[in-house]
Amino acid sequence: MKFGINLPNFGPQMTPEGMLDWTREAERLGFDTVLVSDHLALTDDAHRRSPAPFHESLATLSWLAGQTQTVRLGAGVLIASHRHPIALARATATIDQLSGGRLVVGFGVGWAPRAFDVLGVDFHRRGALTDHTLDVLVEAWTSDTVTYRGHRVHTAPRPVQDPHPPLWIGGNGPRALERVNRVGTAWHPLHPDRRLCARAAEVLAEGKEFAPRIFFLPTTTPADPSSRPLGYGTPDQIRADIAFLRDAGADHVILDTDPGDQRLRRHWKEDLELIRFAAQTLEIG
Repeated sequence: MKFGINLPNFGPQMTPEGMLDWTREAERLGFDTVLVSDHLALTDDAHRRSPAPFHESLATLSWLAGQTQTVRLGAGVLIASHRHPIALARATATIDQLSGGRLVVGFGVGWAPRAFDVLGVDFHRRGALTDHTLDVLVEAWTSDTVTYRGHRVHTAPRPVQDPHPPLWIGGNGPRALERVNRVGTAWHPLHPDRRLCARAAEVLAEGKEFAPRIFFLPTTTPADPSSRPLGYGTPDQIRADIAFLRDAGADHVILDTDPGDQRLRRHWKEDLELIRFAAQTLEIG
């Protein structure tokens, strides 16, 4: 099982210095992956959960790639319909090239309607648009040219990774699972409950990976076992959660230190201690 960290690339408590320190520390500690979040148009509905300043995802990944050596970098997840698929294919292939094949690309359908309005994207067609984007990406990543709207488009450079960067599909519902089984590499549900995780082996096609994102919010006293989410509780409870996920077939586990209520978010220097504690608790590296 591999472990990753969800890097909060947003909020007044985070700075470029903080993002770089988080990523380098995750690399030093032996984490496999660092993922950033995505809101291209940060409207009020999303701002309440992920406040400004919000550093653009692909630019941030490219910058981090140039200042790290081994850690895999990715998005968990990009909103697929918010960028033109040809531009998205070019940007992601370039990042994979520049990073030496360290990119992980996650995609989801999005949930904030106002951002769709701002970008001129039909919120009610976001599922179909996501499917279209994924199809174009896979074709562009694996071919030297694609035909788009009747024109031939040259797509080189191709990604370093063969046949393409790992394609993680976000979402906890049946449509997300359909996408994973059709074109994805891994299923990347957000804060799934135990019941959903226990079904991973039966709902994922052969060869598909399970890469849940869970909390890492340690407590000093035991949390109520009847209501606590995965990753919330004492170190022993969290270790038991990881054992449960291993038994459920998880290939990767992404740890999320986001408390949900941004008023509880600490300065990045304090929050960085959670990353170190996670590595110690889970014996990473």
